Amino acid sequence: MKANILRSLLALPLLAGCGGSTWNNPYPASDAGGNILYSSFAERPKHLDPVQSYSSNEITFTAQIYEPPLQYHYLKRPYTLIPGVAEQVPQPRYFDARGRPLPADAAAADIAHTVYEIRIRRGIKYQPHPAFARDAGGKFSYHSLGERDLADKNVLADFPALGTRELKARDFEYQIKRLAHPRLHSPILGLMADYIVGLKEYADQLKRVNDELAKNGSGDAWLDLSRYPLSGVEVVDDYTYRIKLKGRYPQFLYWLAMPFFAPVPLEADRFFGQPGMAKKNLTLDWYPVGTGPYMLTENNPNRVMVLERNPNFHGETYPGEGEPDDAGAGLLAAAGKPLPFIDKAVFTLEKEGIPRWNKFLQGYYDASGIGSDTFDQAVRFASEGEAVVTESMQKQGIRLSTTVAVSTFYMGFNMLDPVVGGGQDERSRERARKLRQAISIAVDYEEYLSIFQNGRGIPAQSPLPPGIFGFRDGKEGINPVVYDWDGRQPKRKPIEAAKQLLAEAGYPNGIDGKTGTPLVLYFDVTARGAEAKSTLDWYQNQFAKINVQLQVRPTDYNRFQDKIRKGNAQIYEWGWHADYPDPENFLFLLHGAQSKVKTQGENASNYASPEFDRLFEQMKSMPNSAERQAIIDRMIDVLRLDAPWLWGFHPRDYALYHAWFGNLKPNKIAYNTLKYQRIDSALREQQRRGWNQPLWWPLVLGALVLIAFALPAVVAWRRRERGTAQP
Repeated sequence: MKANILRSLLALPLLAGCGGSTWNNPYPASDAGGNILYSSFAERPKHLDPVQSYSSNEITFTAQIYEPPLQYHYLKRPYTLIPGVAEQVPQPRYFDARGRPLPADAAAADIAHTVYEIRIRRGIKYQPHPAFARDAGGKFSYHSLGERDLADKNVLADFPALGTRELKARDFEYQIKRLAHPRLHSPILGLMADYIVGLKEYADQLKRVNDELAKNGSGDAWLDLSRYPLSGVEVVDDYTYRIKLKGRYPQFLYWLAMPFFAPVPLEADRFFGQPGMAKKNLTLDWYPVGTGPYMLTENNPNRVMVLERNPNFHGETYPGEGEPDDAGAGLLAAAGKPLPFIDKAVFTLEKEGIPRWNKFLQGYYDASGIGSDTFDQAVRFASEGEAVVTESMQKQGIRLSTTVAVSTFYMGFNMLDPVVGGGQDERSRERARKLRQAISIAVDYEEYLSIFQNGRGIPAQSPLPPGIFGFRDGKEGINPVVYDWDGRQPKRKPIEAAKQLLAEAGYPNGIDGKTGTPLVLYFDVTARGAEAKSTLDWYQNQFAKINVQLQVRPTDYNRFQDKIRKGNAQIYEWGWHADYPDPENFLFLLHGAQSKVKTQGENASNYASPEFDRLFEQMKSMPNSAERQAIIDRMIDVLRLDAPWLWGFHPRDYALYHAWFGNLKPNKIAYNTLKYQRIDSALREQQRRGWNQPLWWPLVLGALVLIAFALPAVVAWRRRERGTAQP
């Protein structure tokens, strides 16, 4: 008996090594050593249809599958547009109201229309997909499916026949038409209808058609957009199309680098648009169809999502130039080599931070963000104040990447509120302005970043983050209402300055001079758990420094949005991440014409300044130049004085990468970056085995102790049995 137990215990380490895989590997043994990237996602993507998708957790997938005409250079900064599937970046052509050509330097007021002519490359093919499959007679295999045909079809793999075809200009036209589809609700329809000629009228036309179908009991019938022309988009030939815009809108080129303007073939729309398909979740929103380097081969957002190399990908090469430091960082070593490098990417659902972090440390995720609870374990600050990885991270070969996001988090004032926004007369507006300025000084975002963000961010001096044209650094970039310059860096004004402004606003020591009652302000936030209490307490303490009471009003996100939309919030917090790297994409958040209450725009503060609005209209259509910079400087001066926001902070993103993860350069605008990245799978397997060896000695020791305690009882029992058996 003892010998059998000991043999079993000694065999355990040998059994653990069988199969060449670590004992705790969460992935199939068949994938061991594969050229695979392993990552995670915390929230299931809602939309994968490029006409609707607008969230960062969705574009992680859509940007690898769909290819718009343009893309961003992977290495160059500032962010630079380059051709995607287009042959070149199109140049605008300008026309007056009578259709006559205008020179490139024409005044914006003279330009009635802008035309972009886009020529796409030949030979690009779509991924294999049943929407393109044809039978021996050339007819589409799956475009006329009845209820009986769909009875056994539940996933895309149930359609065995696959096909493809070449990308054509008409596919881009079709996708632009889909922006106006009444059943799809594209988030950019309103904006694009202001610029693309005829798009608003086209949306109205499609709504009438859809309403008529619903009236006739055919509300789920496929709506063939090819039957309805859109005046603002013209297909010139198989490889050329034109987009006609109202006026001048140079930022439109940035939109041409987003999945919204990627091609969608009519065949895919027809395939998924058949009655009965949506009930089985057989939609373009679930099964994207693209020409990009990857295709979605498994979509189980409650567990895992898998991207695999598109066998029909047309090919692309790694860039051969970048910034001065890129060569030294090894980022140009792959210059000219064919893309993509990685064969497969596996994204696993991880809702909790600790399991995700532990799997990263075990080598089962190739990269990781850093939560506040693991920050000290991962990062330390060198004597010069530079963030570096801790010694334990260094031993594992883990690298740290930091970059300031092109984002702004802010606290906003509702300018329609009589207390913080002021009334109709100049005196009340001036009182409210000084109140806002006092609060701007009191709320110490340097302290906020230190306490709640582990220092990961920089206090904002204006809406513009670093990396966006118009941003100024150093002494000339500080907000003089809130900061002084101490010779090296900005220094927040003393709290006495805030109290003085508060008194000038009519609230000496936080008391309303007219009523004699304490000043109470209301802070609307989305409902959050107990973990957010410390943050909200901190905000209340900041206001208390000038004896102002801040009452927090939490609510759910839908109710919060409704209050913002109707102008019922007094103070709120929000943020914005750049859609594209242009100052217009931030400054429009304070443009009077974008008032949330008046026009349902993105100006949640309902701020309106005649001077700012005039300068905005002048600035928004200008190319980057010294003249544009001067106008932006003046606009920022106006905003700083009026203080419709507490400018908050620009977050600094920290990410950790294992030694086997290569060609990494954070890009906060582009998302189609998987094709550039590399994995050294042999090094990963080696490291995983070293980090995940099971410690058998505690188990063996415990078993031996158990045997030692049990053995006397066993011996005594056997003696008793023998004694009982004797005659």
